[in-house]
Amino acid sequence: MANEIPSLNGLEARIAQQIEPTLTDLGYEIVRLSVLGRETPTIQIMADRADGSLIGIEDCEQISHAVGAVLDVDDPIPGAWTLEVSSAGIDRPLTRLKDWDRFAGHLVKAELDLPLNGRKRFSGIITGTRENAAVIRLDDGEEAVLPIETIRKARLVLTDALIEASAAMLGIASEDEAAEEEATRRKTPRLNPAKPGKGSKPGRKTH
Repeated sequence: MANEIPSLNGLEARIAQQIEPTLTDLGYEIVRLSVLGRETPTIQIMADRADGSLIGIEDCEQISHAVGAVLDVDDPIPGAWTLEVSSAGIDRPLTRLKDWDRFAGHLVKAELDLPLNGRKRFSGIITGTRENAAVIRLDDGEEAVLPIETIRKARLVLTDALIEASAAMLGIASEDEAAEEEATRRKTPRLNPAKPGKGSKPGRKTH
């Protein structure tokens, strides 16, 4: 799984490798993983079910407990840390090559680490992948081939077509279900137990 997200390296890649077997066993996949902050770092995990469907609040809680247990044992971060788990959402980031194939036909905005043909920012319709690159059709009809390892960030643009496709594919067919999906954007924090000689801060509540 970690190898599927080229942007992961260092500590983030190590954490992804540590938690991957557990998430796979539970039927989940990492969409994005970030470690933010220094004094009390926050590990942010954005996830999907392995079948591509969106996760709910109960899924976030299950992932939080399972991942927290793994990290308590593997201890990749000394001292206290906070874990936040959320759904990828409809207008999700595209971090893996397979994401670009899955959402072919939808509008995306992408930014590269290095300029390609004199530009770093691209917007267009996804047409799929080619070898190890994402391919999009720009507004002028030209094609842009973006090597996956050079993509700093990419996110789907929320359009009526994307909402309709997501409803059909993921089963978000009612206002109540849409509200449930949006609610999963709320983080589910988990604070690492204090280690010997270390203090811990209270977990932050989110609403």
